[in-house]
Amino acid sequence: MIEQVFSITFGDDRAVEKVIQDENIHYIHMTFNKDEGLPEHPSNSNVYMTVLRGKLSIGLGEQEVKKYEAGTVLKIPVGIKMNVRNLDTDVLELIVVKAPGPKK
Repeated sequence: MIEQVFSITFGDDRAVEKVIQDENIHYIHMTFNKDEGLPEHPSNSNVYMTVLRGKLSIGLGEQEVKKYEAGTVLKIPVGIKMNVRNLDTDVLELIVVKAPGPKK
């Protein structure tokens, strides 16, 4: 078999699935309910966030929190402080790609 096969879990429960983590990319599937999210942290690579469903509430750097709806793709440069949250009642589902893969 030439290809590698990976899978993600579908559902409404909180999840942070590290689907692929190698030197090329980190591919992460995330699901958050209202008032859930990630601890504030700086981006450790170029980050590409795709909102699959719900609304992403994100504060970047010193900017005010902005909301992004399903179908939005964000590109965030390395070294930017990020505050990723779901402040809405609908479940938030994201795909996060870090490229190149962060150095440990």
